[in-house]
Amino acid sequence: METLTGDRPATFTSQGFRRGFVAAQPLTPGTFLYGVVFGVLASEKGLAWLEALLMSVMVYSGSAQLAALQGWSAAPLIAPLVTTVFLINARYVLYGASIQPWLRVATRPQAFATLFFLGDGNWALAMREYHAGYRDAGFLFGSGVSTALPWFVGTAAGHMVGSTIPHPTALGLDFMLVAFAAAIGVSVFRGRSDLWPALAAALVAVVLGLWLPGWTIVGAALAAGVVGGVRVGR
Repeated sequence: METLTGDRPATFTSQGFRRGFVAAQPLTPGTFLYGVVFGVLASEKGLAWLEALLMSVMVYSGSAQLAALQGWSAAPLIAPLVTTVFLINARYVLYGASIQPWLRVATRPQAFATLFFLGDGNWALAMREYHAGYRDAGFLFGSGVSTALPWFVGTAAGHMVGSTIPHPTALGLDFMLVAFAAAIGVSVFRGRSDLWPALAAALVAVVLGLWLPGWTIVGAALAAGVVGGVRVGR
């Protein structure tokens, strides 16, 4: 991944925070609705509103949280749930590495707060701003807070209305993760070579779905990664 470089020195100011907060407002409606869907599904799975909210705050990843709900039960297996969240959120390691030079000017509390609120949407916004020549790292923090708040509020709101929906799955809400994953897959698809990892993931998912359903997502992700790595190494 390309790291940040530039002639002008980076800064971290309240003006940058405000600019980032305002710039991320167009992402608010979609993030809020995504949070509502998670809240509704969390309610159906039996999570209390505080449990759902804490999950959104501490994990703060719609894809990872919905994937965890797929394997949630009255007595969930902790290991596959933790592994699922870890694998899906591994991309944040690359996100953090890409903005590290920008955050050198920030104090440790500022840097940690910025990384805590880092998400897909505000990371993309920040990269666009940086490559356009903007160097205030406060933008990262402001845009992160702007996208996190509607996710938290949406989770709470979704859980509140979830009890009024007898069967959320009848509305197709549980299809959100599949739709999200399919959208990402289509956007990064490069050709026939990508079909092999996808087929490996599908095969492993079917097998584990029959015998070890709690490990379906983890096994499929590992299978796709192994096949993809082998093909790249050839």
